[in-house]
Amino acid sequence: MDRRTFLRVGSLALGGLTLPELLAARAANPQAAETSVILFWMWGGPSQFETWDPKPNAPSEYRGPFAPVRTAVPGMDLCELFPRLGALGHRLAVVRSLHHTMSSHNDGSIEVLTGKTPAVADPTSTAKSDHPDFGMVASRWRGLRADGLPQYVGVPTAPFMTRPTYLGLAHQGFAAGNPSQPAYVPPGRGLAAGVTGARLDDRRGLLSDFDRMRRDLDRSGAVDGTDQLRAAALQALTGPGMARAFDLTREADRVRDRYGRHLWGQSCLLARRLAEAGSAVVTIDALAPEPGKPLYFSWDDHANAQPGWDLAKGMRWRAPFLDQALSGLVEDVYDRGLDEQILVVACGEFGRTPRVSSANGCLGRDHWPDAMSALLSGGGLRVGQVVGSTDSKGAHPKDCPLTPKDLLATIYQHLGVDWRHEFRDLSGRPVPILGDGEPIRDLI
Repeated sequence: MDRRTFLRVGSLALGGLTLPELLAARAANPQAAETSVILFWMWGGPSQFETWDPKPNAPSEYRGPFAPVRTAVPGMDLCELFPRLGALGHRLAVVRSLHHTMSSHNDGSIEVLTGKTPAVADPTSTAKSDHPDFGMVASRWRGLRADGLPQYVGVPTAPFMTRPTYLGLAHQGFAAGNPSQPAYVPPGRGLAAGVTGARLDDRRGLLSDFDRMRRDLDRSGAVDGTDQLRAAALQALTGPGMARAFDLTREADRVRDRYGRHLWGQSCLLARRLAEAGSAVVTIDALAPEPGKPLYFSWDDHANAQPGWDLAKGMRWRAPFLDQALSGLVEDVYDRGLDEQILVVACGEFGRTPRVSSANGCLGRDHWPDAMSALLSGGGLRVGQVVGSTDSKGAHPKDCPLTPKDLLATIYQHLGVDWRHEFRDLSGRPVPILGDGEPIRDLI
């Protein structure tokens, strides 16, 4: 390719990152590299009634099949299926007044994860994002780590409906795989079959020769930043730092047991290790937490969504896994003194309809973006409180209406990311990270 094309491709691969930009960002917020966010992504759309906003005084067709469990915080009742989290009310903040307008799974996920409303609604739930999600933005903002540890990790995988687009593929979430498997090793660790240390050194030498040739062709230094990406890849392959962060055998059995020896429990434990080691964002996806269950299983609790399966059965089955894993994570973060460094968030892409429906004897609720809740802990936030409320039937915000953009602004502030900053898209137009939205004042 010609020199102009070569320079353009190199710039796109790094998301337009330049060394002066990176240094300026870190100088402006030196604490940014010390903070992390763990998102328990409840894909499918968890019901606000059966999680963080029960309505025990509503008529039965609205309040659903479960009673609330009280916490030590007045007004912070949770669904009775989460007794361990209920005992940690003083370390939780519940935001009950989130809302938006996207009612299909992918569109709602894009709204919550990127802060950008899709230009055209997609009822088929096959849409992909035109903008990067907050993990990709954090990776771009922080830059590549010298020890090879990814800035953005998805356990077992990162959300599938978002793309790094104009930030470059270097900022795609790293898929960590299933940490509950015996002898777990993250994908990509270790040398490929037939590649010895000597052959790796030979390849490193060839890359160095190529770099020298490239620099001779480009005296401006515009593509020197690509060395960072290559060095990080080699460090991840050969360095001990990444291996230590992913090694769950370093944890005591009692710690692993507290989280739970299932996918969600060990995913939360791995997320804490990665955040503590320096990853900016770790997402935990809502695949089935127990072997033998369908991987498609999510929080999408329509009536009779699967034969003989409904909202009540689904919640009774999945809630104990989440209650153990998430309470273990919150306790561990505070016990280890990481509550200023690590922010924990649990939410999905929307809530569920106020009125319970039924089909063939099964209960369910449909998609409802007009009201949704989020659970937060740590991050130096003011916990032990409820922010906002919904009306008596859980249908719409009543007090302190908030949007996913406000939640993301809160997350970005914790990460030290200027959510008003503008990146350039592939056509060169400026695109703000968030545009609208402000950090949730009551939490700061």
